[in-house]
Amino acid sequence: MSMNNKQRWMGGVVLLSGGVLLAALLLKGKEEIHQKQVQTPLAEQVQPNKSTPAGEPVQLQPLTVDVATEKRLLEEQKRAREKAVAEQEAKAAEFLRMQQQAEADAARKAAEEYAAANARRGAASQEGADIPPELVQDEKVKAQQKAAEQKKLEQQNAQLKQKNEAEKKLAEQKRQATAEAEKKAEEKKRQAEAQRQAEADKKAAADKKAEAQRKAEAEDKKAEADKKHKAQEDAKKKAEAEKARELLENGDKQWMVQVALAANEANADAVSAKLRAKGYKVTKSPTSKGVRIMVGPSKDREAADATRKKINADTSLGMKSAWVNEWTPLDRR
Repeated sequence: MSMNNKQRWMGGVVLLSGGVLLAALLLKGKEEIHQKQVQTPLAEQVQPNKSTPAGEPVQLQPLTVDVATEKRLLEEQKRAREKAVAEQEAKAAEFLRMQQQAEADAARKAAEEYAAANARRGAASQEGADIPPELVQDEKVKAQQKAAEQKKLEQQNAQLKQKNEAEKKLAEQKRQATAEAEKKAEEKKRQAEAQRQAEADKKAAADKKAEAQRKAEAEDKKAEADKKHKAQEDAKKKAEAEKARELLENGDKQWMVQVALAANEANADAVSAKLRAKGYKVTKSPTSKGVRIMVGPSKDREAADATRKKINADTSLGMKSAWVNEWTPLDRR
């Protein structure tokens, strides 16, 4: 094979390798554009203020979604980022493999051609010493291209790593902001609950005090009413006693049916109530030995005696010891 043919063949190999590299770079550029479009909304939330001096911490924008939605978005972004990194690494590895394979094929073919040329020239003993300068130059160019591509790949990996670290830092800042917002919301809720409980306790104490005051006023009114009623009853009883005494001492009716002699006023009231329930007209007259309870008066003894018999016969009254008493007014004694 002539030297010109070798040069043309090596040029074709280089063009093929460049085409493969260009295709890989185009695929990688599309992936980076897609990642930037996905990450732009997230990055806009933490854009630093233009008036913020360099070196100061970035002020986070207030959250516009709830905590659960924010966590879900962060998880989705994290999974998308990890997937993109894995795809990028796989594509880079595939590109390196293809490049190494192409270089190995080119080197193998060049070695085969060189060996064939040496064999035709009959200089097998000088196989390592008679390498054409063009092949040596091609190998140097390939080595330089490989070193440049390796360096570019390392730079891209470093940039990707830096970008991932920035995204992690941003996610951590958002997580801290979310936690702080939750803490403030919980504290505000606790304060509101404490204030509500204090107001409820205050209202309950006021209601209890008002209820106690109302009961005290009601008890005072009841005591006053009871006192007034008792005074009225005492006045009524006193008036009835005076009336009975006046009737017995100054009236013209002289016959009474004495039912009982009560030891005190309470017993006399009980007996009087039973007689009044039966329709009898009862008169009470205090004496030195007790309260005398009488029914009447009657116009004559016969009427009084009939009343006595009726009272003695009434088993519901239980007053079988009633007797007729002839009452003589004091001015006639």
